[in-house]
Amino acid sequence: MIWRSCLLPVSETFIRNQGDALPSWRPVYLGATKTASPIASDTDIIVYPDTPRGRRGWRLLRLTGGSPRLRRLLTRVKPAVVHAHFGGDGWLISRTAKQLGVPLVITLHGLDVTRQPAVPGPRGARHRRNLRVAFARADLIIAVSGFIRDRAVELGADPAKVRVHYTGVPMPPQPPAVPKTWDVIFVGRFVEKKGVDDLVEALGLIPELRPRVVFVGTGPLAESTRERAAQLGVDATFLGAQPPEVVLRHMAQARILAAPSKTATDGDSEGLPTTILEAASLGLPVVATCHSGIPEAVRHGKTGLLSAERDRVALAANLRQLLTDEPLRERLGRAARQHAETTFDLRRQTRVLEELYASLIAPGAARPDTDPAVPAPS
Repeated sequence: MIWRSCLLPVSETFIRNQGDALPSWRPVYLGATKTASPIASDTDIIVYPDTPRGRRGWRLLRLTGGSPRLRRLLTRVKPAVVHAHFGGDGWLISRTAKQLGVPLVITLHGLDVTRQPAVPGPRGARHRRNLRVAFARADLIIAVSGFIRDRAVELGADPAKVRVHYTGVPMPPQPPAVPKTWDVIFVGRFVEKKGVDDLVEALGLIPELRPRVVFVGTGPLAESTRERAAQLGVDATFLGAQPPEVVLRHMAQARILAAPSKTATDGDSEGLPTTILEAASLGLPVVATCHSGIPEAVRHGKTGLLSAERDRVALAANLRQLLTDEPLRERLGRAARQHAETTFDLRRQTRVLEELYASLIAPGAARPDTDPAVPAPS
């Protein structure tokens, strides 16, 4: 059973991709509340519908970490394993999983072990306490990068329980051969940790090239980014949020992906941006930063170019180098694709994930490919 409290925003396509790619285990998606998005599904089980009773139950779970409604539902479904995404959601379901004797897997993605524990005052203290409880109850803790593993251990996770496992992305048989519409593409939320402000300033430092840049995504910094790009004369197109297939199409039409992530002032950090892995699957070189797990995916001078966080001059120099050196772009792009095939192929990674699931199942337990009944919550 795959658990995400808000099921499921389009920015978390990686969760759906991973579950749907499992070759032997049959995923059942369980959410506390329903999020309207292109990747929501009618087969998702929603524990707390948007009714007075449902809202009361959801509030009780957030306050106490326990819910009779959630326990009844899990008792009926009888999952072989519960896989929770993000540390906070791991805490929300950890008590119920342990009460029912169901193995619990928690995947940590980034903000759950960076920004949220760093919040000052009671909120941050509560999150750190809940993480310690979730870590103690979990049978396996998956970190999406080595950086996230280290943060989890610093916050109290038992190192013996923590495993670095890359989620992976779908790997097309061959990178599509399509005309290049864009010189540079940025994909992500317009928030501080994505470094979109650094990217716009770096583009302003290479006016002689006037690259065609496309920004895909939305967020609180979208309008200020658009205004600054216009002030600097950057040839920028802003498409807003797009469905995953449209994002991949634009990515294939670009020469470079820019991913200048950085640690935000509130401590928020990436885990390992999925967009970098998607770019690699398409044979696209990446200009990025030495931030969090990015160097695990982008090897400087081999599959892309890296610079220090917030170093706009170095970022501009890397963009200039790749935009003006086609043989280098092609070489890095081919190497990026090879690295993705061996390390980030979704099919390969989900086979490894199934092995991890199987290691948690006691002899004689229910088969993981049994198709469970999907009850409506009562």
